[in-house]
Amino acid sequence: MTTVDTTACILCSRNCGLSVELEDNQFKKIKGDKNHPLTHGYICQKAARLEHYQNNGDRLTSPLQRQADGTFKEVSWDKALDDIAQRLVEIRDQHGGNAFAFAGGGGQGNHLGGAYSQQLLAVMKSFFSYNALGQEKTGDFWINGRLFGSQTCHTTEDVEHADYVLFIGTNPFQAHGIPNARDTLKHIKKDPERTMVVVDPRVTETAKMADIHLQLRPGSDSWLMSALLAIIVRDNLHDRNFLAKHCRDFDQVEQVLRNIPIADYAVQADVPLEVLEQVADGYASAKRACLRIDLGIQQTLNTTLNGYLEKLLYLVTGNFGIKGGNNLHSFIIPVIGHTDERNPKYRRTVHHGMFPIAGIYPPNILPDEILHEGEDRVRAVFVDSSNPAVTWTNSDAYERAFSSLELLVVVDVAMTETARLAHYVLPAASQFEKWEATGFNLEFPVNGFHLRHPLFPVKEGTLPEPEIYTRLLEKMGAIPDRFPKLERIARLEPEFTHYGAYLAGFAATIARNPKLAPFAASILYRTLGKALPNDAAAAAPMLALSIIYAQKHYKAVKRAGHAGNRLTLGSNLFKAILAGRSGVIISEHQFRDLWDFIAHKDRRIHLAIPEMLNELTSLTPRTRSEDYPFVLMAGERRSYNANQIYRDPAWRKMDPHGSMRMHPQDAETLALTDGDRAQCRSEHGTIEVVIEVDDSVRTGMVTLPHGYGMRYQDSAPIGPELNRLTDGHHCDPLSKTPYHKHVPVQIEKIAAVEAV
Repeated sequence: MTTVDTTACILCSRNCGLSVELEDNQFKKIKGDKNHPLTHGYICQKAARLEHYQNNGDRLTSPLQRQADGTFKEVSWDKALDDIAQRLVEIRDQHGGNAFAFAGGGGQGNHLGGAYSQQLLAVMKSFFSYNALGQEKTGDFWINGRLFGSQTCHTTEDVEHADYVLFIGTNPFQAHGIPNARDTLKHIKKDPERTMVVVDPRVTETAKMADIHLQLRPGSDSWLMSALLAIIVRDNLHDRNFLAKHCRDFDQVEQVLRNIPIADYAVQADVPLEVLEQVADGYASAKRACLRIDLGIQQTLNTTLNGYLEKLLYLVTGNFGIKGGNNLHSFIIPVIGHTDERNPKYRRTVHHGMFPIAGIYPPNILPDEILHEGEDRVRAVFVDSSNPAVTWTNSDAYERAFSSLELLVVVDVAMTETARLAHYVLPAASQFEKWEATGFNLEFPVNGFHLRHPLFPVKEGTLPEPEIYTRLLEKMGAIPDRFPKLERIARLEPEFTHYGAYLAGFAATIARNPKLAPFAASILYRTLGKALPNDAAAAAPMLALSIIYAQKHYKAVKRAGHAGNRLTLGSNLFKAILAGRSGVIISEHQFRDLWDFIAHKDRRIHLAIPEMLNELTSLTPRTRSEDYPFVLMAGERRSYNANQIYRDPAWRKMDPHGSMRMHPQDAETLALTDGDRAQCRSEHGTIEVVIEVDDSVRTGMVTLPHGYGMRYQDSAPIGPELNRLTDGHHCDPLSKTPYHKHVPVQIEKIAAVEAV
């Protein structure tokens, strides 16, 4: 029997709404959901193949325990969790919180589980949370904290309504990241009143649609953006009224910018000065200009400085807090927090002395923290919805480090490369077998939220993350296995008009035993969750988050059509979220609301960041190594690569090898042609690649895609294992973000190598 239902894509941060046809626990047809309030039926080609995620040969169906010979044995959930709980308590009591780290969590649309998994840090008395955001975005978060007063002041861009769009280090045609990316790009291209500028070393799909393409030298983004800013200030194109009204300390920034040798910086970036001047004038003079960036400048040289300069571009020109500009936004799930390294309460790592940014530590330092020889090293790691052995910097180091742990537990839907190193593998339900949501709600002024309901029954032998972590907390003695009074109150309030009685009972429970406060998610799950309709227990923490959101953004929530007063609006929002099978609009702000988002007491943007101004004044180009003459951009977005949840290579219609793109001139020099095998070597490691001759890249530059290197059903690695080449120490000095887009490599034809 075929049924029709709705859900959302889980392949990128856009989480587009989907309409699906289901038959025999399989996806039969997938298309865009026209009723989704944010994506309105938009879909890209990758979502249509989600059946390769839901049903594949690497799906797990039972907890697995590693045996002495390295093989795995199926065990019961009780046996696995009893042993894990006992070993965790022993490690904590003997070695303290420094001995435990949590890695991963979330995925692109698997964020409800994070409310439960992060409780494990509390019971282990640890701060050490590592995830992919720490490998990509923490330099950006750090800058936000200095500019706006909190690292949770995250910016977004209103590309759809901009007259002038500047894309730097991003390829939205493939990477998306903006609403309905391909449709939006087409609209801009067709409109003669709008201008699109792309800054990228490669002629990307987006660059081909642009009015102007600045094909800069790889790694020279700081020089290019500095030159743009210096031209804007030199030509008095900066918005003095905006700066006076909303910012402070511009005089310090202006002094540095006026000393930049613009022509020299244009040469360093290898772009024509006259085109730079054209772009600076067009961007600064536009009525509504917008800037969108991504990993191209966040994982390359001068990572944190790049984030600062990018934000200065729209702040100095006044393209902030306006329709068609860059803005701050609200969020209902707190994906990130605020952890200022100047506050001594936030624990630094033992080996590197690294501080958290937005509550996150950088993954590329974790192997050193595990292999640290001191007694205070990391001894136990939980990995959730992540595959660090393949996707995080330096796979060799991760394999050595994880193999040395006293306890490694992996929670995942599939037998990943990291899972193969674990002592225990705990099988989670898939994202379409449980209640789930994304925290990547980055819209302004209108924001939405989509709580996804299950499409399929939970696969036998697996559990959703809320159940896994709640059972573990119970076995570790962190919470009792029953809360009879709260359960009774939940049952006696079937209509849940305002959840008032339950909330009062919950508050009283925490007041009597404050030690239970860090485990609120599991308490809500075990009590309120049992009374929610349609087995929506996992969504119970959304009641608290809805109430907080409605209190903070009361007028905006009301403006979005939700009824209620100060006491009831949050519970009504929660009920709307539970009922909205295609998602709901949760708030509708006005642009003047944005200034209340700024966390500085004076509600002004503090432009002068001493660390960044010092780095800008001492900006020094790197010389090319003779031993490693090519720059590898590791992790290119292409038509048929996605995140690591697609393990079965059969999903790809193109690019089965994840080929290395190389300029024809370089290929000719190395006697390489399409389909040839070559050896790619960095200072750290060597992998074999398949060559694709492509004039979209610059000479001296090569690219490889992410999403490959997995061993599907115990096969050899399929496609390039990028992180055999990367080194955790090749990173930004402040944020420790790895330079994955600027890896020096040497390339040789395989035949030539074998002959030697």
